[in-house]
Amino acid sequence: MTIEIKISKQLIPYKYAIKCLKKRVNSIKIGKEKELLWILEHPTTFTAGIRSEKKEILDKKIKIIKTNRGGKITLHNPGQKIIYFALNLNKRKKDVRNLVKKIEKSIIQFLKLYKIKSKSDKKNIGIWVNGKKIAAIGVRVTGWIAYHGCSINIKNNLNSYKKIIPCGLENSKITSMDKEKNKKFYNINKNLKKIFLQNLNKI
Repeated sequence: MTIEIKISKQLIPYKYAIKCLKKRVNSIKIGKEKELLWILEHPTTFTAGIRSEKKEILDKKIKIIKTNRGGKITLHNPGQKIIYFALNLNKRKKDVRNLVKKIEKSIIQFLKLYKIKSKSDKKNIGIWVNGKKIAAIGVRVTGWIAYHGCSINIKNNLNSYKKIIPCGLENSKITSMDKEKNKKFYNINKNLKKIFLQNLNKI
């Protein structure tokens, strides 16, 4: 199956991106459009997944956008790559756990390219480097169309995490590629596209 690739160079507002994703999900359901892989970055945005709790908001002044993805409260900001997708599992394996494993594998392979050793955790969804979280995953499935995706901290401002308890973790448990390897990272979008396509097409 052909997956359409979108790579946005400008910051994409969170609500606009989710509106586009939901529209694509509906189009895929009726066979009108292709599946989607979309690589982008958001302006600073705090979002709350379906398992979030009010006590996880430390700075009561921040605006929280409620979302129907899995997971808790998290942060998106410039320098963090978002990989969204809309996949038709009706034409693939109807196995959400398998999808999450493919996402985890993709992130681990991507980080390995930049000599960052990472791993998944059965108890805590996401990808970890030396006990710190570098990537978050949140998936929603409707009519066996899977959407939302994952975020990877590349070179974003980690101080903004202090306003929340991100994914139920202490702020000190969050890291980024820049924090792990203080150097310039090349071909980010190109490598994300290649690795995610390879793994998602195996579902």
